[in-house]
Amino acid sequence: MKQNRRGSAIVIGGGFAGLSSAICLATAGFQVTLVEQHDQTGGRARLLSDGGFRFDMGPSWYWMPEIPAQFFARMGRSLHDYLTLTRLDPSYQVIFGKNECVEMPASLLELESLFEEIEPGAGIKLRLFLKEAEFKYKTALNSYIQKPGLSITEYFNREVLGSVFKMDMLSSLSSHARKFFKDKRLLQIIEFPVLFLGATPDKIPALYSLMNYADMALGTWYPMGGMHELSKAFTRLAEEMGVRFMMKTQVKRLINDGKKVMGIRTDDQILNADVIVSGADYHHTDQVLLGPETGNYSDRYWESREMAPSCLLYYVGVCKKLPGLRHHNLFFEHDFDDHAQAIYQEKSWPEKPLFYLCCPSQTDPSVAPEGMENLFFLIPTAPGLADDEAIRERYFREVISRTELHCGTRFADDIIYKKSYAHNDFVRDYHAFKGNAYGLANTLGQTAFLKPSIRHRKLSNLFYTGQLTVPGPGVPPAILSGQIVADYIIQHHQL
Repeated sequence: MKQNRRGSAIVIGGGFAGLSSAICLATAGFQVTLVEQHDQTGGRARLLSDGGFRFDMGPSWYWMPEIPAQFFARMGRSLHDYLTLTRLDPSYQVIFGKNECVEMPASLLELESLFEEIEPGAGIKLRLFLKEAEFKYKTALNSYIQKPGLSITEYFNREVLGSVFKMDMLSSLSSHARKFFKDKRLLQIIEFPVLFLGATPDKIPALYSLMNYADMALGTWYPMGGMHELSKAFTRLAEEMGVRFMMKTQVKRLINDGKKVMGIRTDDQILNADVIVSGADYHHTDQVLLGPETGNYSDRYWESREMAPSCLLYYVGVCKKLPGLRHHNLFFEHDFDDHAQAIYQEKSWPEKPLFYLCCPSQTDPSVAPEGMENLFFLIPTAPGLADDEAIRERYFREVISRTELHCGTRFADDIIYKKSYAHNDFVRDYHAFKGNAYGLANTLGQTAFLKPSIRHRKLSNLFYTGQLTVPGPGVPPAILSGQIVADYIIQHHQL
């Protein structure tokens, strides 16, 4: 797409935030170069392909489908020309124990009937709960999370001030949910989306019931071919908009004169641009690429941040089909509170972990050889834990044995592919601060203008995007983050 050029921009990192930012800047007329250290884009949403299996390495839930769709529409494109989306039904299943499994239907009427069956009266209460959650979701999208978060005054308007009390920021999700439901299983279903937000449900604001609306009303979707297809779609769009890609290129340093960034140093060259956007890990950019003497924040500041969880992952190929699995499976046989306590209070490995199992081969035959299963296991963990092979093996045996119990068949001897991924890998591959997988905890003290800033305080042409700044972690927020930063540069930065 040809525009009147407004200057040059370098975007560091080809995750969703970096791709989103690069596309928006290119569309506005910037000559954009995106620098990515890996051989493929996607960031945490990279693809692992081996032995006939195709594993999404990170994100596997496709929620908030309107966010990527609206992004492509903004560029005059239809997302559906780039990938094929399928709505899952059931959305997922929750395993509470042997012969105790709840499947979550895509239909809201069927979901209300399910809640009613589990707890008399809960069906109509779910409708009321989701009506409140819908207000929070739509208000948050329209009035809160698409702001640059540079000042509290951004929120001094009629829409925001008029909605403050209805957004439930001062009560907890735990207490809010218990106003509607009593059954422990229903409460776990309501509270599970916040397990990754960085605090226990009794400390997460009730505002985040908006995630239940995203889950239950907007639905769980799947891009055929895997989540990496979405990053491929963004990459293709970026290429169409004129973004230049430099793959397998590691940024070593941001060269600055104390007032602006003059250029970036890679392995073998120096690149110059008028604007620099870092979609790399914020802490890494701040403390390593700039250095503590020029960083936006001190080491003390970073050490005081409350982090969302990391995770222990397994990519597993099984040479037979397994009964009893859905695309998304939540294993909640053990106490939810005990696992959350291990993550957030004790900062230790959980004794009896909950875990998530994605089996995309239930939906998509392209991700595994015929007659085989593609399994992706995830155990949420505290960030910064000691991570070694013995720990990985211990938890691998745990998730396999519990999955075998649920499926009613042994398959440990039928595993023909296995790879683990945890804290050390997040640090190595993404320079992730403390090996985190989900950014900063979504507490009130780390929300909106209280997150790390999208712009550097002294270096006038350096900006930040991604999960450690506004609006936060997750694929839809990352897309919005890149858009927010690019829009700010387009509107306010003077070359």
